[in-house]
Amino acid sequence: MSATRVFVARLAGCAVFDPAGDRVGKVRDVLVVYRKNDPPRVVGLIVEIPGKRRVFVSIGRVTSIGGGQIITTGLINLRRFEQRGGEVRVIAEMLGRKVLFNDGSGEASIEDVAIAEREPGEWEVDQLFVRRPKGASPFSKGQSAYVTWREVREYATKGEAQSAEQLIATYSELKPADLANTLLDLPVLRRQEVAEELPDDRLADVLEEMPESDQVEILAALGDDRAADVLDHMQPDDAADLIAQLPEERGEHLLELMEPEEADDVRFLLSYGPDTAGGLMTTEPIIVSADATVAEGLALIRRHDLPPALGAAVCVTLPPYEPPTGRFLGIVHFQRMLRYPPHERLGTLIDQGLEPVRADTSAAEVSRILASYDLVSVPVVDEKHRLVGVVTIDDVLDYLLPDDWRSHPEETEVGRRAAARAQLTTGSIPIPHGRRAGDGTR
Repeated sequence: MSATRVFVARLAGCAVFDPAGDRVGKVRDVLVVYRKNDPPRVVGLIVEIPGKRRVFVSIGRVTSIGGGQIITTGLINLRRFEQRGGEVRVIAEMLGRKVLFNDGSGEASIEDVAIAEREPGEWEVDQLFVRRPKGASPFSKGQSAYVTWREVREYATKGEAQSAEQLIATYSELKPADLANTLLDLPVLRRQEVAEELPDDRLADVLEEMPESDQVEILAALGDDRAADVLDHMQPDDAADLIAQLPEERGEHLLELMEPEEADDVRFLLSYGPDTAGGLMTTEPIIVSADATVAEGLALIRRHDLPPALGAAVCVTLPPYEPPTGRFLGIVHFQRMLRYPPHERLGTLIDQGLEPVRADTSAAEVSRILASYDLVSVPVVDEKHRLVGVVTIDDVLDYLLPDDWRSHPEETEVGRRAAARAQLTTGSIPIPHGRRAGDGTR
C-alpha cells in the first residue's frame, strides 16, 4: 500500500478535532520508541488541551492526519502526560541530533522527521531531512538530503551539547507562555540546552511565564554575564521577583552586571514588601504630560512590545516623566481616548473618580480595588503623590494564584473547569491510573 507521509515539524500547533468537528486541542509533539532492527515506531501524540495541559493521544486513536489538522476518535484520557523510559519526543529531542552516514560520507544534523502510516493505525519514522555541515564560506549553507532511517546512525560526541537550534525554529511562533510550558516538559538537560540557544529577549519573555523555582534553576545554569543580559530584558517587577529568590550574594552580583538604569528599577522594587502595591507594581507605565494629545496617547499604546494591561490607560503627571515622576494628575483610559478627536488634550480627559494607591497598600486591597471598579491597572504613588508605577491585573493574579499554577493547572479551579469542558467536548471517559492496554490508553 502507498504510505501516508507527514513531516513532524509541520504538525507542531496543528489543531486536533473529534469526529463531530469540535476542537480538542493542538499538537505539541510526536512520541516514538526505538526498535532494535526497525525504524522507531510512533506511539502517539502529545496534545495540549484547554487549561494548557498536555495529554497523551495514542496513534491508534488518530483517524486522519492532513490539511493542517488531525481527526481523532474523540476518546482522550485527560490525565497529564508523563514521559516513560524508552519514549522519545521527536521535536523536543530528535531534531538537532547528529547522525553519521553509514556509507562513510560524513555527518549531518536532523532538521525534520517524516513519519509514515504502514498499516491502519501503525506509524513509524520513514525519512529524515538532514543537513550536512557548512562549507568553507561563512555564507554557505550545508547541503541537505532526504535519507531513510537505515542509511544513517545517531551518534553524540562525549561532552558535546545537543543542538537546540532546530527545536527553537520549530517553536518560533509560540507565545511565551506556551513556549514556557513546552520547556518545562523537556528533560532538564535538554531544557538547559534550549535556554542557552534562545535569544536574550525571548528567554526573558519565557522566564516571566515560569514558576519562580524553574526560573531560578535555568538562571543558575547560565553564566553571570548572560544571566544579567536576560534580566535586563525582563520586566522590572519580574526581574525583582526572580532576584529575590536568589542567594543574596549572587543577586547583588547580577545587579552590578546589569545595565545601571535597569538595575536601579529592580533595586527600587526590591525595597518594597512582596505583598504590597510597591512589590507588585511595574515601573514602566505609559506616562505623558497634560498637554499631550489623544493622537499622541494612541500612538504610544500601539507599541507592539507593550503588554495589553499597560496599554489600557496612560498616566498623566507633571515633569519629570520617569518614575518617580512629578505630581501625579490622573489616568486616561484608552476607550475614552477613542471617543475624542485627535487634537484633544489628555489633561481634560482624566478619570476623576479613580484614586491611586500608596506603595505600602496591601495586595489584598489592590485586588479589591481592581475587582470593584472593573480595572485592569491601578496607579501607585509615594508619600509625595509622585507616580512610582502601576499594578496590573496580571501582577495581582500571579500573586493570588498558587505558586505552581503554571505547571499544574488542573489543581486550580480554572484548570478543573477547563478539563471538564474538554471532557464534555471530547466525550472522554477517565481511565484509571496504571492502565495502558493495547488500545493505547495511558
